Amino acid sequence: MNRLVLLTTRDCHLCGAAREALDRVRAATGEAWTETDVAGDAALARDYGDRLPVLLLDGREHGYWDVDVPRLLRDLESPPS
Repeated sequence: MNRLVLLTTRDCHLCGAAREALDRVRAATGEAWTETDVAGDAALARDYGDRLPVLLLDGREHGYWDVDVPRLLRDLESPPS
């Protein structure tokens, strides 16, 4: 299971920038990430649909709308919770 999950949906205008940021994080750390479209999950769509993209770190919300790369790099240094 990847520590990083990006919640997205189709036609999300901010999701491309979030993907690019996570690719930079992966290049710097080797930490893989996955993407989940909330359209396929009613509970995720209800909980996160108005704030996409949302980044989860170890199953917890780390941020939304953009990826704070410096903060994420710092937080990835901590062991998974």
